[in-house]
Amino acid sequence: QCPWGAPNTTSISCSLADVMSEQLAKELQLEEENAAFPEVVAVAEGPFITGENIDTSSDLMLAQMLQMEFDREYDAQLRREEKKINGDSKVSISFENYRKVHPYDSDSSEDEVDWQDTRHDPYRADRPTTTPRKGFVGKGKDITTKHDEVVCGRKNTARMENFAPEFQVGDGIGMDLKLSNQVFNALKQHAYSEERRSARLHEKKEHSTAEKAVDPKTRLLLYKMVNAGMLETITGCISTGKESVVFHAYGGKSATEDKVIPPECAIKVFKTTLNEFKNRDKYIKDDYRFKDRFSKLNPRKIIRMWAEKEMHNLTRMQNAGIPCPQVVILKKHVLVMSFIGQDQVPAPKLKDVTLSSEDMKKAYYQILNMMQQLYKECNLVHADLSEYNMLWHDGKVWLIDVSQSVEPTHPHGLEFLFRDCRNVSQFFQKGGVAEALNERELFNAVSGLNITADNEVDFQAEIEALEKMNEDHVQNHGKKLSTFSSDGDPPIYDE
Repeated sequence: QCPWGAPNTTSISCSLADVMSEQLAKELQLEEENAAFPEVVAVAEGPFITGENIDTSSDLMLAQMLQMEFDREYDAQLRREEKKINGDSKVSISFENYRKVHPYDSDSSEDEVDWQDTRHDPYRADRPTTTPRKGFVGKGKDITTKHDEVVCGRKNTARMENFAPEFQVGDGIGMDLKLSNQVFNALKQHAYSEERRSARLHEKKEHSTAEKAVDPKTRLLLYKMVNAGMLETITGCISTGKESVVFHAYGGKSATEDKVIPPECAIKVFKTTLNEFKNRDKYIKDDYRFKDRFSKLNPRKIIRMWAEKEMHNLTRMQNAGIPCPQVVILKKHVLVMSFIGQDQVPAPKLKDVTLSSEDMKKAYYQILNMMQQLYKECNLVHADLSEYNMLWHDGKVWLIDVSQSVEPTHPHGLEFLFRDCRNVSQFFQKGGVAEALNERELFNAVSGLNITADNEVDFQAEIEALEKMNEDHVQNHGKKLSTFSSDGDPPIYDE
């Protein structure tokens, strides 16, 4: 009864003749196979070809009969191996790919089309006849060289298949098409140019913002703001410009209690395409606040600096009490601000709204007062002030788009201020405001410099002289202090 004990085996005596018997060996082997594979699939008993129903005088027929019998035995052996390896496992291994195919007893009809045979495929391009190594065919008058017009034309037609898949070359089955070298070279150059253009467009879509769409990195920033609860939902695009795309969104809850997110927000996404900013670097490279960082950054990181510059400028204006969007948060090149408008409808621009004469006069004095505040209290010049960057909301003017705003000590700060004054004066003079000052009077009223010049040319020459004087002072003393001489503060104009 001990499990470690030797088993009690009873030896069966047999004669030597029984041991040497082949029949006994076969019976023992069959018993072992039946014990190991009790459910072995029986060998497929197909209609074996015998001498009773077929003529076996042909050696080919005999070879086919033997091959088919060998294939059946081989398949039966594969089935036994499958059963032995798989057993009761849920994941089974199949030897189906190793089984033999019997082409001789196939039930398929002889007239069945074999689609794998492409020797006579009508859609397969015919290879052009190649010229021999010596470069010509024929003799005497019938000689044809490799420069023959017909031969070259057919070669060029066949070589069009090497163009990019996006380049549609057409279908020329059954037609003897011939392209001249001039046409083929033009098509080849065009295909190459289109391929490079497609690659550039793909690169642009992946790494930059488009007109009304955003790239994957910007999309991820917006998703993170929504997931964090800062934004409830982003409704859609409300404005597009040469430097940014603005979206409308509903505000959510802030992570900190001291920061309040407005119910409606404007998301300003600065475009990462560089072609829009090639002529706008002058607004930032000479700004002393960003001058040291500007030279160390690559062009794409400068776009983030534009968003940072607008955030700082809006913060200055908000502290001075100038009506402008309130900054919520800045993430790389995405600036979230308060929305100037109501119920997803943005406030109209000053150029698009029709105001009465009283409102027009009120708007003029308000803008004049804001320009003076911007210059004296915020120490800023808008540098792009016009009716396109002023909104009319709740009976007053709001300033937007201050990313290009610079300080008056900028090398071109006074030039930008004079341009702003020209835009404001021309707009309100055309709008019928009789009290509107001209650009030179408005410049003196805002800056307090009191430049006396009879014409605009001399006036601008004095402005350039002041800027040169200030720039020399900066280079000599290394300080960004204004050396402009003014007679006190400019007068505050009020209605």
